[in-house]
Amino acid sequence: MLNFLPWPLVGFIASVLLLLNALFWVPILVLISLLKLIIPLKQMRLLIDPVLLLIAESWISCNSGWMWLTQRVTWDVQGVEGLKYHSWYMVNCNHQSWVDILVLQRLLNRRIPLLKFFLKKELIWVPVMGVAWWALEFPFMERHSEEFLKKHPEMRGKDQETTRKACEKYALIPTSVMNFLEGTRFTPAKHAQQKSPYKHLLKPKAGGIALALNAMGDKFQAILDVTIVYPDGAPKFGEFLAGKVKRITVRVRSIPVPQNLAQGDYANDPAIREAYQKWVHQMWLDKDAQIEALLLASTARQ
Repeated sequence: MLNFLPWPLVGFIASVLLLLNALFWVPILVLISLLKLIIPLKQMRLLIDPVLLLIAESWISCNSGWMWLTQRVTWDVQGVEGLKYHSWYMVNCNHQSWVDILVLQRLLNRRIPLLKFFLKKELIWVPVMGVAWWALEFPFMERHSEEFLKKHPEMRGKDQETTRKACEKYALIPTSVMNFLEGTRFTPAKHAQQKSPYKHLLKPKAGGIALALNAMGDKFQAILDVTIVYPDGAPKFGEFLAGKVKRITVRVRSIPVPQNLAQGDYANDPAIREAYQKWVHQMWLDKDAQIEALLLASTARQ
């Protein structure tokens, strides 16, 4: 454990280990994934995909290793017992920081199949990581504003098609589809701009989860609703690397897949769309109340 060192040194060591870990695993990922391009057969995919997932899980395990070495975090986690590695899951979570991704990976790695994130298209240009996400077939989305879609209605179906194609691939082997329903990280400014009805959350977007459930609802074992709370405030990524995060609280609950919604047509059926929005709204009300209770409990323990 190196967290006794001054925080700038801890941050430097953690950053170097994070980078070296990525530089080790990413070339291996890319080389093996190229075989699927060279031989685009279903049999090759069924052979190669488990190998890629094993590499990605080993990469995440090494990340957990440097986190253990450099961080001194008190973890308060409930709800990860009884998860099944060889099942399909839909995972949703509140989103406050890039640290959320490390938290989710650390807690769920090898408890459930590898998390596959829906990413903004621009992220494919992120050095090292962009090519890794490509190799692991993370779907890249356009994320157009409603104003843009009104002017260019032909673009409205692009993300749906991307989601459908991704889910067709994910149906072949156990996969966890990850979706941040808020679509972006929470900040007080965004919260005020949206006039969000929730105290600790931005407005959720039902479209992404609707598309995934419509494509794979019969495959998912359950929906995992994850709530992450940072009792001392949501950290920036650099603050986490420097060992400044002391407490992280996580709650995971399993929700049955609403088959009546999963089989509906969110894009073209107004009644289904309204039902989805009500369902997601209630989920977010419950999450908001849970966050408030966890923050109050953490304050009482101080």
